[in-house]
Amino acid sequence: MNNLGERLFKLRRDKKLSQEEVADKLNVTRQTISKWETDQSMPDFDKVVPLCELYGITPDELFIELKEKKSLKNNAFSNELEEEKLKTSKKAKGIAISVVLYFLGVVFIMIAIPVMKMNPIVASALFLLICGIATGIIIYVCIKYKKEKTLEETENDKLRNQISNVAAIIFTIIYLIISFKTMAWHLTWIIWIIFGLFEEILKLIFMLRSYKDEK
Repeated sequence: MNNLGERLFKLRRDKKLSQEEVADKLNVTRQTISKWETDQSMPDFDKVVPLCELYGITPDELFIELKEKKSLKNNAFSNELEEEKLKTSKKAKGIAISVVLYFLGVVFIMIAIPVMKMNPIVASALFLLICGIATGIIIYVCIKYKKEKTLEETENDKLRNQISNVAAIIFTIIYLIISFKTMAWHLTWIIWIIFGLFEEILKLIFMLRSYKDEK
């Protein structure tokens, strides 16, 4: 039985009793029996024992199946919650690794040519490879550990997008000012790599915040 009402209906039917007959024996109205069997209300405490005696069962037998189903439901919910936490944790770790790779990529490109005297083409290729690996990790974890968003998470996404939009405007202004002042357009594009890094750090912060709230 999925609920108490269905169980009471089955017990009455097995005893071949009508709602009127049960109502007369328990000194209640037929509408009361109907409400019990349709889960609109529950039997009062003083009616539980007479009701069980009428149906030839104990109160424990009446409620034990419901308790077991409730326990199973709670366990299923707990397992689902733990699974979602595990997914969020793995996703956060994947993005954290990507952020570190982006940092390493930026540091590498800054020292590869002027300090290590590396061929610019080779240095740029290695830099793009690092960024590609980092981006691939992000795409992978976001697809593999995707979950349905709650209302709170949707609101967090809106806030993160607003921060990201403001940051994009600020980075654009900085990029134009530095580029026009230095005329080093071949180097100032790194600002957009830094912006991408900022975006991933922002995502990680909101993800960790969500994970903390779940705990």
